[in-house]
Amino acid sequence: MALIITEECINCDVCEPECPNEAIYQGLEIYHINPDLCTECVGHFDTPQCVEVCPVECIPKDPGRKETEEQLWDKYRMLTKGEGP
Repeated sequence: MALIITEECINCDVCEPECPNEAIYQGLEIYHINPDLCTECVGHFDTPQCVEVCPVECIPKDPGRKETEEQLWDKYRMLTKGEGP
């Protein structure tokens, strides 16, 4: 499933540059994640990098957007035009 950024976000700017898919963007008050681009770093890293660097732990999985690991890999392949594993 894609990740979301909750209202606990403090706009510290550390998550956006860590996203290999450029799924994170600045909203009006907090950062947001484009679920169509979020693969939870599948294909790039073992763990979601935004979650790793977030100092306030405000990036959980989005319960409204459940995706299997296979679906995340398919999304990764689509985003990278089939490159990688």
